[in-house]
Amino acid sequence: MLQSIDSTIRDLFKHYAQHGFLPESFPLTRLSNPYYEPWETLASELPTLIQTQQIRTKVDELPICSTSHLKSEPEWRRAYVIMGYLTHSYIWGGDIPKDRLPPSIAKPFLEISAHLELPACATYAGLTLWNFKPTHPEADITDPDNIQVQTSFTGAKDEEWFMVISVAVEAQGSKLISIMRDAMRAVATNDRELLTALLYSFADGLNTLAIVLRKMYIHNDPAFFYHQLRPLLAGSKNMAHAGLPRGVYYDTGDAVEKPENWLQLSGGSNAQSSLIQTLDIFLGITHSATDGKKASGPAFIHEMRNYMPGPHRRFLEDLTAGSTVRSFILSSGEYSSERHAYNAAVSELKNFRDTHIQMVTRYIVMTSRKSAPVQESEKVNLATASSQGTEVGQSHTLAGTGGTDLMPFLKQTRDTVRDAKC
Repeated sequence: MLQSIDSTIRDLFKHYAQHGFLPESFPLTRLSNPYYEPWETLASELPTLIQTQQIRTKVDELPICSTSHLKSEPEWRRAYVIMGYLTHSYIWGGDIPKDRLPPSIAKPFLEISAHLELPACATYAGLTLWNFKPTHPEADITDPDNIQVQTSFTGAKDEEWFMVISVAVEAQGSKLISIMRDAMRAVATNDRELLTALLYSFADGLNTLAIVLRKMYIHNDPAFFYHQLRPLLAGSKNMAHAGLPRGVYYDTGDAVEKPENWLQLSGGSNAQSSLIQTLDIFLGITHSATDGKKASGPAFIHEMRNYMPGPHRRFLEDLTAGSTVRSFILSSGEYSSERHAYNAAVSELKNFRDTHIQMVTRYIVMTSRKSAPVQESEKVNLATASSQGTEVGQSHTLAGTGGTDLMPFLKQTRDTVRDAKC
């Protein structure tokens, strides 16, 4: 039985213990086939096209390219990155949102997304996991100073820093995955001393993740993030208040409109990070059913798994079925060393969540209460919609880019972690 458990753990962690959820090799920087040059050209010019509000005209002029020339997985991923950026730029890159995507991006994007088992929108995978490059081939990418983005909405350092911090967290987090693997082996062999040491190492690793996350403040200005970047990350789900009551229609060029092509999709969100969910699963922390708006329906945090690459999603499902650490701890003595180590890990995960909430408070909650720049005040998007009703004595709901009520969701997930102590 122990050999069977150990074999399952080994298979689960074969790839992820080495690379985490980042690709095995650095993402492709460009589609080399000249056929896709129109895509790459627009992607490289996005900051200027958005600023001058030419992006929609340029996308409308794009030819409808076939996906048949995409051969390798890195090519499919690069195409997904480009289509995600073009899609969100088209929807949100004007004074008011556009609720119809032309066939030039809708048709190939749906095909690319189906291949990668992802929705046709800008997801965490497309924005960060597959959209970075090291400053040099041997760079330590746990340091955000050693990372650059490939495609950008604005071309600003603030946006790049926001993305590369996530990449650095993912790279640092890969070290935790190997600890998880060894801890599950320790449970399988009833090695309590080793499990205790590994859980303390896991707690130290979580503390390091929080340190990396707090580097966000160095190069990312809250006003820039709130008014310039965040509206472009927004999805089309629960965005009626921001001008998309029906979502977005993905026009594939059919003579008759297809009702199923009206899609409501969440935007890019850190809740789509497989690493963040892996931390909870390893510790046996289960989040209650809430989509951030009401305590019913599928949990938002579980819904976000649909926005992860298929292999990542299946890893989480297998890990959920195979993780035995919490049940082992619950069966141990009340004052056992392994229980103290487990509680230390839970405390550090709670602190990591607190760091995120503090960041959201600074970048979103507090910034929403300030006057918008004059050039942005007349627009309709996530920033202007979320800033309405912020006068003294009024309350308002701050929606996340994923479409959820932001602070209640984050606080509930944080409190669930806090309450997981044994």
